[in-house]
Amino acid sequence: MPNTASAPAASRLALSQLAPGTIQSEIRAMSVECDRIGGINLAQGVCDTPVPAPVQEAAIQAIHDGHNIYTRLDGITRLRNAIAAKQLRDYGLDYNPEGEVLVASGATAGLHAAVMALLNPGDEVLVFEPFYGYHVSTLQSMRVVPVFVPLAAPDWALDTDALRAAVSPRTRALILNSPGNPSGKVFTLAELEAVAAFAQEHDLFVFTDEIYEYFLYDDARHISLATLPAMRERTIILSGFSKTFSVTGWRLGYVTADARWMGAMSYFHDLTYVCAPSAFQHGAAAGLEQLPPSFYTQLAADHQLKRARIMAALHDAGLEPSVPAGAYYVLADSSRLPGETAPQKARHLLAATGVASVAGTAFFRLGHGENLLRFCFAKQDHDLDEACARLRRL
Repeated sequence: MPNTASAPAASRLALSQLAPGTIQSEIRAMSVECDRIGGINLAQGVCDTPVPAPVQEAAIQAIHDGHNIYTRLDGITRLRNAIAAKQLRDYGLDYNPEGEVLVASGATAGLHAAVMALLNPGDEVLVFEPFYGYHVSTLQSMRVVPVFVPLAAPDWALDTDALRAAVSPRTRALILNSPGNPSGKVFTLAELEAVAAFAQEHDLFVFTDEIYEYFLYDDARHISLATLPAMRERTIILSGFSKTFSVTGWRLGYVTADARWMGAMSYFHDLTYVCAPSAFQHGAAAGLEQLPPSFYTQLAADHQLKRARIMAALHDAGLEPSVPAGAYYVLADSSRLPGETAPQKARHLLAATGVASVAGTAFFRLGHGENLLRFCFAKQDHDLDEACARLRRL
C-alpha cells in the first residue's frame, strides 16, 4: 500500500523577518560586560551627573500630589507650554502647545512615532555617517531603508557630493543629529543651509535630533534647522531632558513640528507608549521654568573640562582622540590595541584597564570604524578621573 503521509508542514511558529538580523546593541553589550567585571562604564551615555534640584524635587512632589495616572496623550499642559516657551526663547520658533508639541517617552520614542506617522515601508532615509545606531535601528524596525552619507574625516565635514549621490526617487527624509553622537559634530550654518536647500530641492522631511543642544564647546553654536527659511514645515525636531537634566532613566523627550504632522505622530505615540511618565513630566516642567540661563552655560563649561581630561588621558594612552565640538563623546584611534576588529579591541581595553568603551563599528556601515572606539565623558568627576588614571596605565 503506498505511503500517503505527506511531509510535515512548515511551522507557523517562527520569528519575524526582522528578528534574525537583530542583535543586541554593542553599547548595551559593553555595558553588560562592564557591569559583570565591575568596571567603569564610559560606553553608554548614561549621564550619571547630579539631577538639578528643582527637577528632582518637583517629580517627587508630583508623586505625593497624586500625579501618577495617565496624562493626555501629548503630555501635560504645563510641560507642553514650557517646551513651546523654550523653543521660542532659544530659537525664535513659535510652536502652538495645543497642537505642535508632543511629550514623548524619550527622544527615541519621538522618532519612532514620527517614522510611523510620516514614512512607509520601502521609503529611503538619508543618514549621515558616523550615525547613532538607534536612529538606524528605528528605521529598519519599520522596514524603512537607511541610506548612509559619509561625513568627511577627520572633522566630519558635510560632503555635498556624497549627499547628492545618495538620493533616489524613493528618498523621503533625512536624519540630522547635531551636536552629534558619536562624533561630537556640530553642523555649521553653511552646512545647514546646504542641507536645507537639498531638502527643499528634493521635497524631503528632516528629522533633527537636537538632544545635545546645550553641550557645546569652544566657539561652537547650535542652530536649529527649523529656523532656516522654509524649513519649519518640513523639520521634525526631536529632543528631550535625558542629557540636559541627567535623567536618562526617566525616558522623557519631546517633538515639536508643524500641526499637519503632529496629530498622526501623537496617535502613534499613544498607540505604543500611551503617554510619557506622568510625575516626571512635572519635574521636567519645573526645570524648564526655574533653571536660569547660567545653568545651561555652566553645563557646557563643566563638560568642556571633562572633555579636556578624557582627551588628555586618551592621548597619553596612545589612543589619539578627535576633538568633539559638542555632545559628550570622544572618538579615539584604537590602532595600537590588539584585535582584528573594533569589538575585540574594546574588549581587550576593558580587560586590561576595566574601562568600557564602544566599538567604532557600532556607528558605521559594515567594514568601517574598525580602528575607532567611542568614550562617554558625562561622568561624575571621581569616576572620570579614575577612568583616566586607568587608561594612562595602559
